[in-house]
Amino acid sequence: MKKKYHWVTLLAAITMLPLEAEACTGITLKNKDNSTVTARTIEWAGSDLESKYAIVPRGYTQRSLVPDGSQSGMEFTAKYGYVGLAVQQPEFVVEGINEAGLAAGLFYFPEYGEYETYNAAEKERTVSDLQLVSWILASFSTVDEVKNAMNSVHVVAIDPRGSTVHWRITEQSGRQVVLEIVGKKMRWHENRLGVLTNSPDFEWHLTNLNNYTNLAAGPIRTNKVGTLNLVAFGGGGGLHGIPGDMTPPSRFVRAAFFQATAPQQPTAEKGVEQAFHILNNFDIPVGIQFAEGDTVPDIPSATQWTVATDLKNRRIYYRTMYDSTIRCFDLKNIDFAKGKYRWAPLDKQKSQPIVMQ
Repeated sequence: MKKKYHWVTLLAAITMLPLEAEACTGITLKNKDNSTVTARTIEWAGSDLESKYAIVPRGYTQRSLVPDGSQSGMEFTAKYGYVGLAVQQPEFVVEGINEAGLAAGLFYFPEYGEYETYNAAEKERTVSDLQLVSWILASFSTVDEVKNAMNSVHVVAIDPRGSTVHWRITEQSGRQVVLEIVGKKMRWHENRLGVLTNSPDFEWHLTNLNNYTNLAAGPIRTNKVGTLNLVAFGGGGGLHGIPGDMTPPSRFVRAAFFQATAPQQPTAEKGVEQAFHILNNFDIPVGIQFAEGDTVPDIPSATQWTVATDLKNRRIYYRTMYDSTIRCFDLKNIDFAKGKYRWAPLDKQKSQPIVMQ
């Protein structure tokens, strides 16, 4: 019972931090070799999330936590092996890919989501929001399979005081959907744009893009005011006025334009490299999340890690706030039939390697 209580305490510590600490930015790149790369950041300014990876073999059985603090929710056994990146506990996978080429991840969705009320009589069909990604990756290979199965489960928060989340699910074909639970009802959105951040809801973000129809790639043209010639100070003037703050609406707009103007890459590997470069623009310095006089946690960045996933070739790449070296798991080299469940911290050492020349 002590271990179960410890999990709930950890979750409360995560979800009860100030809302300014919550941020995630996701993009999707389609490459010339018919591959799809999804990529995203995860931000948390309040403390080190103690992030880790989990390698889950076929046949591994998990049981969800429920709000009473017990591990007595829905039990599920992995049909597909998968690799996931988790926060605090290996059970709390927030981004991953399975061997069938299905990728899934959760993004914070504070103030706008509302799950159904927990019913103990339905606990065997109840899964916590922070374990839904694990269930999806363990069980399905396509978006439609996920959508059909979601009708038979109940999603709840382990601690109802915490932030809600929404989910991004992408299959190998490139089809991507966003799942939001609002007013206790599931809402599915086909995400043809491929961008996702946090609150407000997904449809609001799409509508908000109409405020930026003036933005365009490339240089801004020379203009004239009376007899005075006006010229741009530098390249990229067409994006002058793009919102630069760290709020979810502003990050959504920037991600949409940076993604849309990125040159299409010849291969998935090149697409992964490009994704990391694009997401450099969303690295959030930890200090700006706190008002003057507040205690700033001793971590290098609010952007704790960045991940890119190659669905075609079944690879997941990541780097962290401690080590910007890009590391990769190739699922084709993992024996999900005979391998054992294992997990480990994302960083063996929490320091940036420096190569002397």
